[in-house]
Amino acid sequence: MSYFVTGGTGFIGKYILANLAKREGEIFILVREGTEDKFLANCELLNLEPSRFTLLKGDLAEPLLGVNEAERDRLYGKVREFIHCAALYDITASAQTNHDFNVGGTREALALAELVGAECFNHLSSIAVAGFYQGVFNEQMFEQGEGLDINPYLKTKYDSEALVREQETLPYRIFRPSMVIGHSKTGEIDKIDGPYYLFKTLQKLRNVLPSWMPAIGIKGGEFNMVPVDYVADAIDHILTRSDTHGQCFHLVDTPGLKMIEALDIFSQAAHGSRLSAGVSPGVLDFIPAPIRGALLNLPSVRLLIDQTLAGLKIPKETLKLLDLKTQFDDSNTRRALAGTDIAVPHLKDYAGVVWDYWERNLDPNRMGSRTLEQHIDGKVAVITGASSGIGRALAIRLASAGAKVMLVARGMEQLKEVEQQILAEGGEAYSFHCDLNDLERCDLVIDQIIEEHGAIDLLVNNAGRSIRRSLKLTYDRFHDFERTMQLNYFAPVRLTMRALPTMVEQGGAHVVNISTIAVLGGYAPRFSAYVASKSALDAWSQSAGAEYREHNVSFTNVHMPLVRTPMIEASPMYNFAPTLSPDEAVAMIEEALLDQPAEVNTGIGSAMRAMSVLAPKVYELLMSTTFKMFPDTAAAQGLPEEEVKPTPEQVALAALMSGNYL
Repeated sequence: MSYFVTGGTGFIGKYILANLAKREGEIFILVREGTEDKFLANCELLNLEPSRFTLLKGDLAEPLLGVNEAERDRLYGKVREFIHCAALYDITASAQTNHDFNVGGTREALALAELVGAECFNHLSSIAVAGFYQGVFNEQMFEQGEGLDINPYLKTKYDSEALVREQETLPYRIFRPSMVIGHSKTGEIDKIDGPYYLFKTLQKLRNVLPSWMPAIGIKGGEFNMVPVDYVADAIDHILTRSDTHGQCFHLVDTPGLKMIEALDIFSQAAHGSRLSAGVSPGVLDFIPAPIRGALLNLPSVRLLIDQTLAGLKIPKETLKLLDLKTQFDDSNTRRALAGTDIAVPHLKDYAGVVWDYWERNLDPNRMGSRTLEQHIDGKVAVITGASSGIGRALAIRLASAGAKVMLVARGMEQLKEVEQQILAEGGEAYSFHCDLNDLERCDLVIDQIIEEHGAIDLLVNNAGRSIRRSLKLTYDRFHDFERTMQLNYFAPVRLTMRALPTMVEQGGAHVVNISTIAVLGGYAPRFSAYVASKSALDAWSQSAGAEYREHNVSFTNVHMPLVRTPMIEASPMYNFAPTLSPDEAVAMIEEALLDQPAEVNTGIGSAMRAMSVLAPKVYELLMSTTFKMFPDTAAAQGLPEEEVKPTPEQVALAALMSGNYL
């Protein structure tokens, strides 16, 4: 006897095929035209021999699934198990598309199965048939499904299962999996769906909060998930039992998890914060429905919601599914699997591999551009302050990734050294002398680069000036503030403003500002001039980012911790302070280039921001303590430089505030 499988190239279907391949009998697979390569890729992934399967060309939208008469004659009387896995799993698809594939496809699959004399029709349904039922939904329930018209996917899964139940010719089994996520051993999954829509939010939360700081998540409702290997293994075993005809099987995790519990597990798997409290999706339900509806339909509110969801890669349709109240009973499935080792593993045991696979392979910001080389190759990248420190290290890295690097700085001799190193390593680089204190020269260098190279795809405002001096030593040094603001604020704004028209005209670009961790706390003693200038650039960039979002011009502020560069050499005390190397700083900038977020922070920087907001007096006391413990340098006081030997207290505080400016 043989098996006939629809959806065999799909996510669940390919694992069912892998199990069937271990049994005797011919395996027929319905494949759409052009999906043969996908079938072969699945065979390679699962170590299957392609010759073990017989491919039949067809389509869900065609009568009898597009299987021709000759193939139908070939199948007649041979198919023991007709396994209908093919369906459209997309809550964002239109009602008509969902109906054509899910309802129409099931109707034609039933017709084909009857025509070829299949012994049993196995239908892969979904717990979606329960809709918004409140309470326990068991395997004998069906008509009790509620609220199905809210989403086309829910309705078509219900209507598809109804077709199987209402026909009287074929024996059948119905399988209702919950949200199917990655393989519990490998994490492998083929698309973003279900809980994966929330992974980007967890990732952003991880990037702004240290892991030891609790966070607030989405409380939500029931969040039932199962790994794909459990679904395939359970179906495969139940297929062997003839006493299961006419029954329905819930392939679910019982008892399930609340949404906040599941997200907390994934957040820990991502090395992020514990989600210790949750905000209910129905937090606005106390507002009368007409008023709530009017508020949510305001154009400004809709735009804010749409932009927030777009930034987090979350479809609007998922919001309706965040507060489900349904719990699922799987007693029938447990009885059928009794005596086997097939069981749902605890999410904590495999959340790590699921997260890791997503972040390496399906993170939306990296899909199609998972490496710096893929992202930057052939692009024109302008780097200011490229003659030393972070700028030099970044220029060399971007050139090695294939970028055309425009080196900008005052020291032409040093620039040429960097250029020659890049050229010697097979890269492409060009040097441009520019004193960024001269605003007209800023205009000219941007014009020259555009004229000679046609575009600016990336502008990294890296050049900067840092002054460490207390205010009491600055009463007669107002020029410190003027010079710092000139180089750290006016120059990058002038360069960016000059480049923006071309960036818009060419269809987009990315502006990266190398800022400082001190901005996140709002202030840093002895660095008033420096932090003020960087804060100004941060604020300007955020405003510019909002204005130029529609033109595909992104702005990112990289809040860099202390980096061992020539800029800090004037302060001998930094010899014992924990710092990043220029290469480690470049790794932070790479993150900015790949993901293009509004900002890139370190854990200590995010903690500083949180403390300054939640406990401003405590933060002020900490800053005051650092001010007292780390005095002005001898140079700042106009005294001869002496060897600096840190006290144990200074070393301890420097370690506590690793990477911060002291």
